[in-house]
Amino acid sequence: MRTSDSGEIFKISNIRYFIRFRLFFNARFYYPVFTILFIDFGLSLEQFALLNVVWAATIVLLEVPSGALADTMGRRNLLVLAAGLMVAEMALLSFVPRGNVHLLFAAFLLNRVLSGTAEAAASGADEALAFDILKQAGQERQWGRVLDRQMRVQSMGYMLAMSMGAAVYDPYMMQKTADWLGLHVVLTQDITLRFPIYLTLLMALLALMTTLGMDETRPPNDTAACRDLKSCGHSARQAFGVTFQAGRWILKTPIALVIIAGGVLFDNIIRMVLTLSSQYYRLIQLPEATFGLIGSGLALMGLLAPRVALKLVERRTPAFNMALLAGLTFCGLLGMTFFIPRLGLLPMVFLYSAMLMMGFMLSYYLNRITASEQRATVLSFKGLSFNLGYGIAGLLYALLVAMTKSGLTDIRVGGKVLEDLAFKASLGWFPWYFLFTLALWFFFASRKLHLSDMQQIR
Repeated sequence: MRTSDSGEIFKISNIRYFIRFRLFFNARFYYPVFTILFIDFGLSLEQFALLNVVWAATIVLLEVPSGALADTMGRRNLLVLAAGLMVAEMALLSFVPRGNVHLLFAAFLLNRVLSGTAEAAASGADEALAFDILKQAGQERQWGRVLDRQMRVQSMGYMLAMSMGAAVYDPYMMQKTADWLGLHVVLTQDITLRFPIYLTLLMALLALMTTLGMDETRPPNDTAACRDLKSCGHSARQAFGVTFQAGRWILKTPIALVIIAGGVLFDNIIRMVLTLSSQYYRLIQLPEATFGLIGSGLALMGLLAPRVALKLVERRTPAFNMALLAGLTFCGLLGMTFFIPRLGLLPMVFLYSAMLMMGFMLSYYLNRITASEQRATVLSFKGLSFNLGYGIAGLLYALLVAMTKSGLTDIRVGGKVLEDLAFKASLGWFPWYFLFTLALWFFFASRKLHLSDMQQIR
């Protein structure tokens, strides 16, 4: 069925469920207190770092196979699995007893594996499910408007999670709230540290309910859907074939390869900066109590950036959009190196805006050139590339910091002062690293693409 009014696309059930799933699945109330939550539970900083390595490794290992399974066993099935795993991972932290360090570490280890598996299962499958229903309705050109609304709704949810998650974690604020409500309870950190987890568990249950309401969509010529145990086994075997097929398609399709490489170019450097943002905020003299509010404020960009990105992909060429993103990113990275008190927050706005628009444009362009039967797999390859790029950037940064510290041995400082000096010195390399990788991408793209190739995504 073909609809003429672009507003009609939001009456399609799968489109509504796609937006709700992205909202519930990504509204993690523990994000603003992520590190201290693990430590307050009784884990060490070293264990926290190890657990995050496990999480990243799980995603990398399962990213592409999960996309292939989505393309063969069904996108809805993978999304139900992802939401169910989210429920399991949050329930585990909600009820695990404290006191036994070994038990806690085992529980958090399982939590990280479940979380990484859920991320991998959801990656690509949700977009493929939503885009294919638009394509079946002859409205694939409306995908940009779907992304616009989805990103704005998700940003509002992220703002709520960032603000409320930090607030409910604070025992002083929760005690004041309880007293104001006339509740005769005593709230300590031992109690409130699970409040963000309880709220995220609620989001997980809402995400599961959302996926159960979705309808499976298959390409018209597809016969590989998973309908029973026997066909699921057959589909699982087919998944490996789909994986290699999609990989070959990416390698043989210059425009897809260049688009994904361009996404990796921006993603690895900006994600690294966002990971280090709390240290940067402290060095530009922002109070730690404002970090959650800053995160919520940056999330406001998610209400504007998709609209800007939509206009850009509709009215400007991919080359112009690439140059714009590169300019924003370089200005943001260069501005951070000056560590201007308080005003140093402006470069973060540039970088966050570039990150949001890059995500929008990448999805828009990549979905336009990818066939339905391998869409989820190709999107999973994109996620795999991003995580590999981010991991490599993390290793390079660790090496850079070690070399920087060794170069500061003649300065008789140690501890926190040395860490701050090394951070400032290492951050000075970021703009030039970006220019170097941008030059590599430009050389690669110029060798791979012709002007006719770019017309595929206009």
